[in-house]
Amino acid sequence: MGSADDFLLILPELTLLGAAICLLIYGVFQAKGTDAGITGLAAVFIGVALVFVLAIADDGREVFENLLIFDKFGGFMKALVLVGAILSLVMSYGYRQREGLMLFEYPVLILFATLGMLLMISANDLMSLYLAVELQSLPLYVIAAFNRDSQKSGEAGLKYFVLGALASGLLLYGCSLLYGFTGSTSFDGIGAALGSEDSLSVGLVVGMVFICSGLAFKVSAVPFHMWTPDVYEGAPTPVTAFFASAPKVAAVALFVRVLFDPFSSMVSDWQQLIIAISIGSMLLGTFAAIYQTNFKRLMAYSSIGNIGFAFVGLAAGTEEGIKGVIIFMTIYLIMTIGSFGCILSMRVRGEMLESIDDLAGLGRTNPMMAGAIAIMMFSLAGIPPLAGFFGKLYVFLAAVHTGLYFLAIVGLLTSVVGAFYYLRVVKILYFDEAKEVFDKPIGREITVVVTISAIFVLLFFLYPSPILIGAENAAAGLFP
Repeated sequence: MGSADDFLLILPELTLLGAAICLLIYGVFQAKGTDAGITGLAAVFIGVALVFVLAIADDGREVFENLLIFDKFGGFMKALVLVGAILSLVMSYGYRQREGLMLFEYPVLILFATLGMLLMISANDLMSLYLAVELQSLPLYVIAAFNRDSQKSGEAGLKYFVLGALASGLLLYGCSLLYGFTGSTSFDGIGAALGSEDSLSVGLVVGMVFICSGLAFKVSAVPFHMWTPDVYEGAPTPVTAFFASAPKVAAVALFVRVLFDPFSSMVSDWQQLIIAISIGSMLLGTFAAIYQTNFKRLMAYSSIGNIGFAFVGLAAGTEEGIKGVIIFMTIYLIMTIGSFGCILSMRVRGEMLESIDDLAGLGRTNPMMAGAIAIMMFSLAGIPPLAGFFGKLYVFLAAVHTGLYFLAIVGLLTSVVGAFYYLRVVKILYFDEAKEVFDKPIGREITVVVTISAIFVLLFFLYPSPILIGAENAAAGLFP
């Protein structure tokens, strides 16, 4: 059992757990299982958890028999996850109302998934790692297929579940190998065992590879990306927005935690693996996206490419590299939420549109929305002085300072090629013949989210200090 101080540290997690259970019971007794304000309550509780995360001092304490760790890195990444969860949940309200998906289970599942993400970020043991990953994954399998009237949504949920189960199997097998060769499930114990060995056994290296493979699925990195385009296209758009934001940040944080805690003495071994994943993700994400006509599939391949860029900083294996990863994921989260907010606004006569060609002439028919989409596309392309440029800048600088010149060059070239399909969207917005005028946004909340995202991306260069200093302190927390 933990002490009172231990329970104080997990207040954010306890808040989400208590809220999820209470709202689940409340929802069961509502007429016809309707939402009945549960979405708003869920957003409030996530906000309360965010306040607790920001208020609690993260000093690197290990609690509950070293199962969980609370440090500055975890605190920063948890704040990002909670922000992404709130924005995704708020954006979903109008869409779900219009599509007849106002079921109370949706916000409850979001709460459970978010709880799993927080535990993933704080995991300090193979057992807590695996349980947290499964707690995050199981609700996501359900909400991917949440629109039961859509064949695509059902297919997306099934595909995500089958491939996710395979990834969980790889992860569990990797954990069992590590336990078998080190005799410990604790990250500290594994790190001590690895550090004391003169030469690593094949079993340890294979165990590490299996764990990295399982986690690579969660971040949709090559070659474990195959689920991403179909799930992104098939799942309801607010669900896709959630998939592309909060879970991805949590998975990247767990990836960093695993590589720098138990495997800190194996940098030369896992560095080659991360470089290969990074190059593969950047190349596939960039070149596959060129041929996409569906906006959601374009964002799917864009997310694969962006994970490749984030891994450039991870491959550096330094504090500077982790700082770059944190900055990149912060900016990526906001850009992604804003982009999907724009997709949710693509409606004509009540019908949702997803084709890129449907944006034709939007610069003349709806200049505000066209401007927001253009800002997001320019930022994703890495055009200065928008926020996306700084995200890529810091990870590339970390790679250069570590001597990974080839990786930085590949990243730069793929970024230039990737600018083509982002700028193609801008060309369609402003230079193609106008089509039908879009309906007004489903709800005021989407307009607010998109506006906030656009302002952040556009004006980030004026005052980047809070993010940069926060990322620097968070990265330092991993290197005591």
